Amino acid sequence: MSTKTLTRADLAEALVRKIGLPRNESQELVELVLGEISTALGKGEGVKLSSFGSFGVRQKGRRIGRNPKTGEEVPITPRRVLVFRASNIMKSRINSGRSRRKGAQ
Repeated sequence: MSTKTLTRADLAEALVRKIGLPRNESQELVELVLGEISTALGKGEGVKLSSFGSFGVRQKGRRIGRNPKTGEEVPITPRRVLVFRASNIMKSRINSGRSRRKGAQ
């Protein structure tokens, strides 16, 4: 398994290489897209990216947890959590070990 992590800078660099946008515009575009996704999720809206997956926000209620070291019961406050569900196309890509990039082996 790869230890490389895709970063914002990597996304911006891909826009520079593949589309030819100037580097500063590429960085702004990446920030704009990620900002729109974050804003929608912050409002509790879902985000669906075709052939990639869906992001959503789920409400978790108050519950009792347990401290693993001491075994003491601890209340866990209600909160919203981010959930991601990969599309079937993405699952197939991951399980086949292939990507859509040209020249990828």
